[in-house]
Amino acid sequence: MMVHSEGGAAIARNNHKNSDKRRRILDAAVSVFAEKGFFQSKVSEIARMAGVADGTIYLYFKNKDDLLISIFEEKMQEINISFRKALEEEKGARSRFRKLIHMHLAGFQAYPELAAVLQVELRQSSRFMRGYKKVELKNYLDLIGEVIEQGQEEGVFRPDIPLGLAKRLVFGTLDEVVSTWVLAGRPYDLETLADPIVDLFLKGIQQDPRGERTETERP
Repeated sequence: MMVHSEGGAAIARNNHKNSDKRRRILDAAVSVFAEKGFFQSKVSEIARMAGVADGTIYLYFKNKDDLLISIFEEKMQEINISFRKALEEEKGARSRFRKLIHMHLAGFQAYPELAAVLQVELRQSSRFMRGYKKVELKNYLDLIGEVIEQGQEEGVFRPDIPLGLAKRLVFGTLDEVVSTWVLAGRPYDLETLADPIVDLFLKGIQQDPRGERTETERP
């Protein structure tokens, strides 16, 4: 019984060690890809930053493309888990929608290197753009869709807008806003755009027929 217990503990320690090493490699890859670009980055540079031998990376990832796509899937999985948990604390659809927009922009604001990789470098991978099934991206779109659908059921969002169109419109807007911020050199606070984006989606661009200004328009 003691042998089995010690063996299980050793396996657990080894799994934790492997998990930690994989995490270090992924984080190092984010930094190197963001600084030098996907095509200019070398596996040896990633290994050096992660504190592992060059060959160790190939124990976890097939090649540089696989490493880039793994960054996307694993970071998006973390985002999906944390966002779902945070949204559970919000009650109505309006509140959940606002929370989602703020979290999306605040997350990239806090981790600009990841923003550069996901918004710019990831699109350099032909494998990702053409033949890869973006599972976690679909999960994120579904999360947006759930919030919108809740709003339609509550009667606060228009029920005549197709759900598929609405969730892609929201994601596409956020994606473009973050991409513009990255390519411009991050010259402004990204999260300050959250409330105007929410206001735009909830009220549209049509002028109030009474000629009244919204809160965001008042001086």
